[in-house]
Amino acid sequence: MEEFHSGDEVSFNSDEASNCVKECIESIIGGLDYNQNKVNQWTASIVEHSLTQLVKQGKPYKYIVNSAIMQKSGAGLHTANSCYWDTTTDGSCTVRWENRTMYCVVSVFAVAVGL
Repeated sequence: MEEFHSGDEVSFNSDEASNCVKECIESIIGGLDYNQNKVNQWTASIVEHSLTQLVKQGKPYKYIVNSAIMQKSGAGLHTANSCYWDTTTDGSCTVRWENRTMYCVVSVFAVAVGL
């Protein structure tokens, strides 16, 4: 069995993951206005589609994807994440997307799998 170590080119590429998530968000809610009745469906679709696209990259990671959609109303939104892991292999990224009626924040956590 091969083990993945920090020298084996297994480090999380946050730019690649962010671009993947942005494409997913755009494809699902890109041209739409905020609709309270659709938010649950949209967040589920964004999470599932993002996860599918990340897994398709074939990298040795377990992924955790979290999504929040908020109507633009002038209210504040603050988020924070913290992880205790191996920073040489594991990683995370957060994508903040908006249009004229809503915000979407998606966080991706990638934990390397030793094979």
